[in-house]
Amino acid sequence: MDMAHAKEDDLFREEVRDFLAEKLTDDLKRRARAAGWRTFTDHDLAMEWQSILHSRGWVAPAWPKEFGGTGWSVMERFIYQQECLAAGTPRLYPQGLMMLGPTLIGHGTDEQRSEILPRILSGDDLWCQGYSEPGSGSDLASLQTKAVKDGDDYIVNGTKIWTSTAHYANRMFALVRTSTEDRPQKGITFIMLDMDLPGIKVDPIINMAGEHEFNQVFFTDVRVPQAGRVGPEGQGWTVAKYLLEFERGSLSAGASLANALTKLKLFASERERDDAPALIDDGGFRTRLSELEVTADTIAMTEKIVLSSLSANQNPGSAANVSKILSSETQQRIQELAVEAAGYYGVPNHVVLEEFGPNFGPVGPAFARNAAPGYLTGRMSTIAGGTGEVQRNILAKMELGL
Repeated sequence: MDMAHAKEDDLFREEVRDFLAEKLTDDLKRRARAAGWRTFTDHDLAMEWQSILHSRGWVAPAWPKEFGGTGWSVMERFIYQQECLAAGTPRLYPQGLMMLGPTLIGHGTDEQRSEILPRILSGDDLWCQGYSEPGSGSDLASLQTKAVKDGDDYIVNGTKIWTSTAHYANRMFALVRTSTEDRPQKGITFIMLDMDLPGIKVDPIINMAGEHEFNQVFFTDVRVPQAGRVGPEGQGWTVAKYLLEFERGSLSAGASLANALTKLKLFASERERDDAPALIDDGGFRTRLSELEVTADTIAMTEKIVLSSLSANQNPGSAANVSKILSSETQQRIQELAVEAAGYYGVPNHVVLEEFGPNFGPVGPAFARNAAPGYLTGRMSTIAGGTGEVQRNILAKMELGL
């Protein structure tokens, strides 16, 4: 992988900065900062920013150009992500753009790609992911939601849980069980469906920070056209593993962690009183901060390896799992330091205060207001997308033959 700095990279960076200076308004940045602790950005904000990027053709940096992506090199994608994080752009929903889109490019039919990919790019379709079930999270192969053939359709019964943004999504990609005659993985099929089909019910799940991002989705005799199947019947496990390589390994984690550390360092350098030492002057705190900076650099390099493999049409293999483990655990360690830095300003429940509109102003600086909600929400990062324990088991099998 050639990551050498080139004049073309400087020109591209200037192009990105010019675009962001023009399109990323103060209002968009303010709203993005306010939602910075959430797993996903505010819904309206995410869709507004996606529309702006789509108009420029930059909404899917990792997609090939022939499918509506940018066709950027690994270095250009890295530069773009760096500049977006530095500018404070809103986050986009990843389920369609980062998961399903690349999966259809790799495993979908020509008809599925021509119909679905443009609607993902435009935001006309917002997707959610139907994988986990009660009792089938980390052990995804034990899932029990059934799909039985009936003519040209599947009849689906069961439930999915922790379904992020299902209350906004109009479509879902899901894993269902179509057979129990062989080992569990061989009886799983990957399907796509509309969320307004009769028999689908979405119940909200409120997380520890008081935010509604997750849901439980129930299926009762839901008729799903078999045309929505991706890959052969019973081969959904293979399709799912391909998708998870995109969910667990991406370009953004290292740069995002570095950006979070920069903000934490700036906040820790402030003094409440002229005669009071700043937290950054504490040797123990500064040491932990430095250790996390080294880890963030390591993650950034690992992600470059992943994307270099993808750009050469190669499977990134275990590097994606390494990136997932390191990034989720490092994120939690940064959030722990952020709570320590916030001190008593992190105690008020700012989510509830914002929702009900108190008759007094914000409590504490903006950084501190996001610290506790970010910490609480971030507890799920070592579970979502495959727990750290599962990731380590995969590495032990792939690399050590255990």
